[in-house]
Amino acid sequence: MQKIGVLTGGGDCPGINPVLRAVVISAMQKKYKVIGILDGWKGLLEKSYVELGLDSVDDIINKGGTILGTSRTNPYKIEGGPEKCKKNAKALNIDALIAIGGEDTLGVATKLYKDGINVVGVPKTIDNDLAATDYTFGFDTSVNIAMEAIDRLHTTSESHHRIMVVEIMGRHAGWIALFAGVAGGADIVLIPEIPIDMDEVVKILKQRRKNGKKYGIVAVAEGATFKDKSFIIQKEKLDSFGHVRLGGIGELLGSKIEELTGFETRVTVLGHLQRGGSPTAADRVLGSRFGIGAVKLVEKKKFGRMVSLSGNEIIDVPLEKAVGKLKTVNPEFYELAKTFSESGR
Repeated sequence: MQKIGVLTGGGDCPGINPVLRAVVISAMQKKYKVIGILDGWKGLLEKSYVELGLDSVDDIINKGGTILGTSRTNPYKIEGGPEKCKKNAKALNIDALIAIGGEDTLGVATKLYKDGINVVGVPKTIDNDLAATDYTFGFDTSVNIAMEAIDRLHTTSESHHRIMVVEIMGRHAGWIALFAGVAGGADIVLIPEIPIDMDEVVKILKQRRKNGKKYGIVAVAEGATFKDKSFIIQKEKLDSFGHVRLGGIGELLGSKIEELTGFETRVTVLGHLQRGGSPTAADRVLGSRFGIGAVKLVEKKKFGRMVSLSGNEIIDVPLEKAVGKLKTVNPEFYELAKTFSESGR
């Protein structure tokens, strides 16, 4: 009997549990045994796991987060880490490992595959910045959460004649801010791909006032930067993958807007609200499709590959292709947001 190990690494995300449910159900139909590695790569390093059966995945399709736990552990930053992963995979009699994660988790999976572990990847990130897949699960849920927040801020912004800055997740890519901003009717959308031009921001907000709109919504991705390099956010310590813990762009942007326009400005940081709670129907379905697809890759012994969404079809691509380059917002897509902000409505 084949044994599949499955783990979830990096940030939690709505839709992980539907993937796990699909993996277990699909694997058991093929008479495979499944174990869940706890807390991402940390669990493989520590040989920490649980047996997964049909009872384990009952009633989890609607739950956010991950029943296996997660961490940002990087085995390649730990002395002897990769060797320990290989040793423990062998000790656990794992024939194949399904790694559910974003660029960091799948980057480790790519290296471990080259080091001799049979790995299959499942793309997971609310940022939707993984290459080689049209969309990742978790993205739709986070967009809808951010959109609803913007919807709610419209009423208080209009009532008090304020500018409301909404800080939205997105380290390198502005997909969430773009989709949520456009869908929520934000007046300005600012993303990491295009440095913030404060002169342009001030111009748009002042023009709205001239047009009788005494309020405004500015959606900004947490990873956005300023064109004027004198506007600096204090950097914090790095995680094991070399990433700075972000946050603060909203407050700095809000203070600059108030200083340069004289308009009362308030800031809302959505933060981890975008990761929590129940996944949308779209993410439940996509996660389920990915889970079944991953088990099919194991069955066909197509290791070193990742399930991917292309159009409406589930395909598979090399892991290397998925983590080689981030998928960022292209200028043509950003024009969608600019069309509304430049209208001066």
